[in-house]
Amino acid sequence: MTRTPIFCVLWMGLALLFSACLDLKQPSNTIDYYSLEYDPPCIGDHQPLAEVIKIEQFSVTPIYNTHKIIYRDRSYKRAAYTYHKWRANPGATVTYLLVRDMQQSQLFKAVVTRHSKLPYAYLLEGSVDEFLESDTRDGCQAILALSIVLMAAHEPDMDKKIRFQKTYQMRKPCERGNLETFVKAMSQGMSEASEKIINDVYENLNNHF
Repeated sequence: MTRTPIFCVLWMGLALLFSACLDLKQPSNTIDYYSLEYDPPCIGDHQPLAEVIKIEQFSVTPIYNTHKIIYRDRSYKRAAYTYHKWRANPGATVTYLLVRDMQQSQLFKAVVTRHSKLPYAYLLEGSVDEFLESDTRDGCQAILALSIVLMAAHEPDMDKKIRFQKTYQMRKPCERGNLETFVKAMSQGMSEASEKIINDVYENLNNHF
């Protein structure tokens, strides 16, 4: 074997070894996962209703139907953070929290999910219309928009079947470039939206009787 091939082999071996050492010393970029957190809202002292409500899984507007955290920094543009993501899809998160909050309110005989086989009188469907960080010259906000429709489950007459439909939009200030303040603001928005939804559902059903 001539000196030139031997030198090349040695040089390539040293290069690989050096590269491996660099990889060991430099940690890879990790992804941080976030979820909404808040205590179930205190609804107040109301007479419980003897009604079972089933809550369907919320659908999500396509642009927000992802685990990525979406932000808007100028008109017509949406982007996503690379190393920051939601632990669960926004639709699953909103559905879980609303079910939890309605159950904790104790205003209804039962609140069940789509997996339950328990007979129910009313069906609540909804969608997540907005779920993002809006970063503009006016400031940074966590924006949450939910639309719901409450229906009498077994009413054949469509005029009587739909009890009400409503959209709730929450805008909460957060600190630009700080994901923790954004998630906290989004949690506050979800807490307020949940409280409004529960009160509206209760008032609608209570006024019906």
